[in-house]
Amino acid sequence: MKQITKNFALLVAAILFIAYASLAQNPTATNHSTTKNKTTMKTYLIERDIPNAGNLTPEQLKAISQTSCSVLKEMGPKIEWIQSYVTGNKIFCVYKAESEELIREHAKKGGFPANVITEIGTVISPATAN
Repeated sequence: MKQITKNFALLVAAILFIAYASLAQNPTATNHSTTKNKTTMKTYLIERDIPNAGNLTPEQLKAISQTSCSVLKEMGPKIEWIQSYVTGNKIFCVYKAESEELIREHAKKGGFPANVITEIGTVISPATAN
């Protein structure tokens, strides 16, 4: 059990680090302006319970990715997929979106679960220690 907890903590730390690195490379990525009003993109971590996700073939992962991208294109610029991490029975995804509701809509239209959606409030990394 300690090993599972340690592995989960490492996975979450890696996800947060990559989200931070993404923001550091493009600090304006979370703020998209329109001509009429300013909208703010929030960063979310989505936990998807998918039995045997770690055994999905490259072809299956490609098909899932294509479905996700197709739905995102249809939904417009208010939601963006950053990256996902495939584990044994889950896929953890990092998205930017204007709201949690957009995350849920994307999951529904794509036909995949969004079991837990967590807004990332602050990102820390080894650079935070300096």
